[in-house]
Amino acid sequence: MLASAAALPAAAHAQDTAVRLDRGRFTVVAFARDLPLARTLLASAARRDTFPGLPRPQRLAVIAIAPDRRRFREWTGDGAPEWGAAIALPESHRVVMQGRFAGSDAGDPVAVLRHELAHLALHESLGDLPPRWFDEGYASVAAGEWSRDDVLATNVALALRGMPSLAALDTGFLRGAGQADASYALAFRAVSEMGALDTQRGYALFFQYWRESRSLDAAMRRAYGITLEGFERRWQDRTRRRYGGLALFADLTLSVVLLLLLLVPLVIARRRRDRLRMARLVAADVEAERRARANAIEDLLRQLPPPPVD
Repeated sequence: MLASAAALPAAAHAQDTAVRLDRGRFTVVAFARDLPLARTLLASAARRDTFPGLPRPQRLAVIAIAPDRRRFREWTGDGAPEWGAAIALPESHRVVMQGRFAGSDAGDPVAVLRHELAHLALHESLGDLPPRWFDEGYASVAAGEWSRDDVLATNVALALRGMPSLAALDTGFLRGAGQADASYALAFRAVSEMGALDTQRGYALFFQYWRESRSLDAAMRRAYGITLEGFERRWQDRTRRRYGGLALFADLTLSVVLLLLLLVPLVIARRRRDRLRMARLVAADVEAERRARANAIEDLLRQLPPPPVD
């Protein structure tokens, strides 16, 4: 028992000791309890180190796996969303991920890492040119997050509000998990449709023209022969058509809302008239009952003999 007790601090210290793993341009920092995850992530990152339309990344990348929520928050700072399973820090070329403490909604860690590494690759090539919607949409495409489409098919709030603009997506990433999910899905749909405009070269010429002109609209014109505004309308229309049930639900919802706006005042007025009529009827019944009682007493008095005269 004494020997076991003496070994406990040493075991706890080993679990709290950081380990460094290196392969190629990647360095993974993890604690002992997350070493199996760290090895899997390192192997995946080294094996798939190219991203659609971009030159092969060259900068060294550090992947830090946080052992608990406290250190995840310390390493990512206050800007990280509460629901985030990982965050990319392009200025330091680092990715911070949750370790074993991550919940079931954190997703596949291999796909999550691929998403964050795509952010680093995009910023290594284009710097701060990409707006948030393109940055997130491209990372989702690079990670193959096709399940994001499922969000659009069931998003009631999106149906009620209608399709946003591309610029409006940027604010959607900051409005809670539900709104962020819809924004990620719409950004994924936009960037995937953009790449499909050139079935042979995808994003390659687009990124080249974007670096040269430093204008998203100019790059769209040269690479795909369409303005950014024209592409935005195309994306909105195709998304509505693709999710016909969503559009139908939106139309039905609007019709129901308009019908309710017309009917509710009428129903309220009708109920108010019914209440007033019922109140008058009740008052009349009460008055009639009072008079009947009074008449009954008068009839009774008339039937009685008069009192004797003294």
